[in-house]
Amino acid sequence: MDKDHYAKLIKKELAGLPDYVTEFYINKNLAITTSYQYLTEIRRFFDWLRQENISSAKTNKDVQLKTLEHLKRTDVMLFLSSLRTDTNRQDSNNSPSTVNRTINALRSLYHYLTVIADSQDGEPYFYRNVMQKIPLQNDSETLNYRAHQLESRMYTGQIKHDFIDFLENQYEGQCSKQQQRFFTKNKERDIALVAFLLGTGVRVSEAANTNVDDLHLKNKMVDVTRKGGQHDSVPMAPWSVKYVDAYLKVRNSRYSPEKGEKALFLTDWRKQGHRITTDAIERLVSKYSTAFGRPLTPHKLRHTLASELYEITKDEVLVSQQLGQRGTSATALYTHVNQTQQRDALNKIE
Repeated sequence: MDKDHYAKLIKKELAGLPDYVTEFYINKNLAITTSYQYLTEIRRFFDWLRQENISSAKTNKDVQLKTLEHLKRTDVMLFLSSLRTDTNRQDSNNSPSTVNRTINALRSLYHYLTVIADSQDGEPYFYRNVMQKIPLQNDSETLNYRAHQLESRMYTGQIKHDFIDFLENQYEGQCSKQQQRFFTKNKERDIALVAFLLGTGVRVSEAANTNVDDLHLKNKMVDVTRKGGQHDSVPMAPWSVKYVDAYLKVRNSRYSPEKGEKALFLTDWRKQGHRITTDAIERLVSKYSTAFGRPLTPHKLRHTLASELYEITKDEVLVSQQLGQRGTSATALYTHVNQTQQRDALNKIE
């Protein structure tokens, strides 16, 4: 199960960090994926503190509270500067959004240590919060620029149907014999997964955690457990339902799940069906979209649904509800995605 996977990763991170970070993790009660991301950012920060001899601790677990208490603003800014110049997996510098994720993780930790924590004398561990002096990084990309970049990485309109047709009728011909064997076994599942992501706009983790009982195909609805454990129900695009239904017809015979296995999307492990992980979904979407000639991530499939839904409704609230967002600020990008309309409007200016 995907939550179990993250739980193991979190346990491993906590084992290498001080007890006060464990207290932070327990008391903050963040979504499991956010918790893991924050802990990895804290670990990276502690690594840097020791590397720069700001902390004399031999391991991250030994980094003392007084080191965090007396940290100077220039120290944090130096760390962020090194983070900006580091290269990521794509051999490019970390983006402002990546740096801001680190800042938010450290802000959250410092807020706990200086406000929420309750030591033996009933006071926080310390009061000096250097992170209050650290601004978020400016994003130099305008909404229009981001929209232009995003538009080329989505499968809107006929492209999504062409992609599914490619998986149904062409991809297998490009495979080796070994690849063909795996693809033949998982074909219905993988096409259903792509259709499910494109037809609902759910997050990849939400797709992985969907159970069979969450589906209501007659009503074209699916129950979703959102980030933070919130329960939601969202409509499915009618065109996507037939692909999910086709997979359901072969799910049991193809993957031989145990009687109590509730997961909708399964993977074969030791000749038995188990819940697929988010990592596996991300890998298969990357593999198929690259073969199709338009590489993308599952998150771009979510963007695709949001863009198409806004184009039809012009309703940011409706889009945010479909995506499971708490407000409409994150949907502002989709009002800028269709730049064809923007160009048409300019052409009418005399």
